[in-house]
Parts: sequence; C-alpha cells; structure tokens
Amino acid sequence: MDWVERTSNLRQWRQGGVRAPHKPLLFLYALGRYQQDAGSVLKYSAVEGDLKRLLAEYGPANKTTPAYPFHHLVSDGVWEVRTDRGPGSPGSGVQVLRAAGAAGRLVPELRAALGREPSLLGRMARVLLDQNFPPSLHDELCEAVGLEPEPVVEAGPLAAGRRQRDRRMREAVLTAYEYRCAFCGYDGRIGAVPVGLEAAHVRWWAFGGPDDVDNGLCLCSLHHKLFDKGVLGIGDGHRVLVSQSFIGHSPAAREHVIALSGRPLIGPQQGARPVAAAHRSWHASQVFHGVPRPAA
Repeated sequence: MDWVERTSNLRQWRQGGVRAPHKPLLFLYALGRYQQDAGSVLKYSAVEGDLKRLLAEYGPANKTTPAYPFHHLVSDGVWEVRTDRGPGSPGSGVQVLRAAGAAGRLVPELRAALGREPSLLGRMARVLLDQNFPPSLHDELCEAVGLEPEPVVEAGPLAAGRRQRDRRMREAVLTAYEYRCAFCGYDGRIGAVPVGLEAAHVRWWAFGGPDDVDNGLCLCSLHHKLFDKGVLGIGDGHRVLVSQSFIGHSPAAREHVIALSGRPLIGPQQGARPVAAAHRSWHASQVFHGVPRPAA
C-alpha cells in the first residue's frame, strides 16, 4: 500500500479551482493526534469544536460543518468510524454523529504502517500541506493540529512526479515591484539584501496558480500572511481590500491594516504585468473572508 500516494489522491471537490480542504484538515488533525497518542480515538462530539475552528480559520469563507469530512473521509481508505452500535459511519449529519456516539481514527493498516515506519507520517503531512495550503501557513497549521513533522528527504520518483515550483519566480516578482511591498511600500534591506519581503502567489500554487509575475505580489511578511489568511485582498482597479471580519483596535492595527482599505497597489513597474483578473477573482472567492471595508 502506497500511503503517500493515497494521501495525494484524496477525493475532493476541485472543479473551477474551488477550495474544499475539509478532508485534508481532518486528516492532518488525525495525524497530529496519532503522533501525540497512537492509541487515541477521536469522538466526534469531543473534537467537533476543534474541527470547526480549523475550518473557520483555514477553510473557505462559506459556512461548513466538520460532520462532512468526518463521514466522507471513510471512502478514501485512510479513516474509519464506529458508533455505539458498531463499525460504520451513521451519516454526515451533525446530530446523527453526536447521537450515535460516532468516533473516528486512522484505519488499522495505516496505523500499522506508521508504527513500522515513523517517517511516513511526515511525508503524508507534507503532501497534505503542499497540495492544499500556501507555504506561509504550513508552520502555524501544524501547530494548530498539534503536528510536528520531521524533515523529509523525498525519494526521486515522488519528487519527480510532483509539480515543481519555479525558483526564479521570487526574484522576478520582487524585481517587478522594485523590492517594495505592494500594500504598504515597505522596502527594508540589510546591506544590499532585502529582508522581510516575499513573493506571494495570488492564486495559490496548490490550486494551479502559475509561477508567473501576473500571479504574484511582492509583500512584506506581515501582509503576505494576512493576504493568505483572507484578511487582505485585491479589488477592482487593483485596490487593496480589507475584510470587515478583521478586528484591531491598536494604532498599529489601524495603521498597518485597516488604513490600507481602498489604497491602490504600489507597482508593478512599467512594462511588468499586473495581477491578472482571473487570479484576483480566484483569491476573492476562495481566500478573502467576508465583506470588504469601505475605503479608508
């Protein structure tokens, strides 16, 4: 059984670039709990709150329920559910799972494989992260699910079969934006080396976003994280969107986030391609949370 391949092939809704990270988030959570206690069983009523928070923070803006992946992940052969009446999931309804005392865990074959080969857990987690989330969120997502993935050196066939990033994108994007954050203008350096500036994908690489300048922004570390978390976005006229869901009362929050609402992007320089409308639309529908604030 190739568990890494099975992890890579989880059945998810992918039509039109729609994000549906429900199963990957549950699977990451289950791997984290297994790492902490290999014998743990996850009773739905006990973990529902944790899963709700993960979906709210790392899922799309539309409302959803953790009952859906708790039931449907069974069909991917990595997860099993039992109830007070015996094996098998009673359905994908919240009340049904609660009433039946539903509890889930990794299937016995996978638990045995993880016991024989502990490094397998890290490889599976890496696939789930790479295929569903941008790198800026990987560390905090691992912390959120209680996962400590070990460094992984991938074998040739797996690495060769996976889409490769273009390492030249960072330099191309930073050059196009003249080494300034497109949201705030930050342009810090240590000597000649930029510090705290990153190339952000607008349409995430995990969802088919190309390594092209018109899918990139030069952003400072703070605004890159807020952009990937859906606090910030790009609207018509290439102006900054700030979500009404973001709350910050400090002068720093007002100055560095809320005051950005409605500002035009800084850059790119003449001759460089601005962010393509298709990529802006994807980010607005799949990442940006809530309704934009009025222009500051």
